[in-house]
Amino acid sequence: MQIITGKQVLTDGNVYRNTSIEIQDGRIAQVREATEAELANAHSALIPGFIDVQVNGGGGKLFNQDPSAASLTTILHAHRQHGTTAMLPTLITDSFETMNQAATTIAQARRAQMPGVLGVHFEGPWLSTAKKGVHSEAYIRAPSDNELAVLETADLGEVMITVAPETVSPALIRDLTARGVRVFLGHSNATATQAQAALDAGAVGFTHLFNAMSAMASRAPGMVGVALADADSYAGIIVDGYHVDPIACRAAFRAKGSQRMMLVTDAMALAATTLTDVPFFDTRIQREGHRLTTPDGTLAGSCLTMIEAVRNTVALCGMSLADAVAMATCTPASMLGLQNQWGSLQSGAVADVLALDDNLALTHVWQAGALVES
Repeated sequence: MQIITGKQVLTDGNVYRNTSIEIQDGRIAQVREATEAELANAHSALIPGFIDVQVNGGGGKLFNQDPSAASLTTILHAHRQHGTTAMLPTLITDSFETMNQAATTIAQARRAQMPGVLGVHFEGPWLSTAKKGVHSEAYIRAPSDNELAVLETADLGEVMITVAPETVSPALIRDLTARGVRVFLGHSNATATQAQAALDAGAVGFTHLFNAMSAMASRAPGMVGVALADADSYAGIIVDGYHVDPIACRAAFRAKGSQRMMLVTDAMALAATTLTDVPFFDTRIQREGHRLTTPDGTLAGSCLTMIEAVRNTVALCGMSLADAVAMATCTPASMLGLQNQWGSLQSGAVADVLALDDNLALTHVWQAGALVES
């Protein structure tokens, strides 16, 4: 039996004082009041391991450019150092061959029980060229039977796909939902009517809210308006100080709450590195401070890590630490239907635990009960 104690334990939006977590066989056996002896070695705060549903790369690797097991391992390790203990590796719009290889790699990793791989996020290729961002227009296309078959690759785990509702019909969204795929809306210039029809057909959320989607105006609510008005859908948001103004972040958090907003990194290869320039399809991504762009100035994902996203949500957006942690842990777990396994410090859950100091710096990372970073 392993025991980890925190002066504060933050989980599911709640804060508990002077609490110990008992861990056995990689899972949480019990959460209880700490003894005096345990408090002598207590951490300032314990929180669940972060869950990131949009990770394109990190540690110098972009999953698109190298959808191999070695590349996936590098990406997982890079983000684990910053508290992400579970993720959906994300493939942005690319060729069918790359899409198929990525699915094969994810399935093999899950069969090998590679820690932290919950499934896969295909961000595209069924998007709108009008809101393509840095996605290659050459690969944006209509759905095909071969691509639908990739989504049903055995052992893929949880499958999330970002689509533009003006290019994907409600009938297809209903079909994808029936297959167990979680459909998110993004990279889209859809009208509010089209976005609402996609939700009605089974879409469950919005990819990087505000970015690469039709904006909200008083008489044309667009996709942003539908996202903010809908109480049941989820939305990812990139809180790096560049993608979304903190005022817009606060408006989104107030509209949807911490139970529906999810912190995501949209991390590229430069995340968790000191690299300043990397190749990207037929262009390059360059870093200026903490901002990533292509040479023409287009935002190109981020070099954000989840611990930075949590700290930014508190410092820039005025959210409580408990709510910021919830948006990085239990909310994405709930979206994936994994709330009893990940994202929470509760009996029976996988023992992914982070320790923070008084300055919200990460000091320890336990993954399935094993201390992997300190």
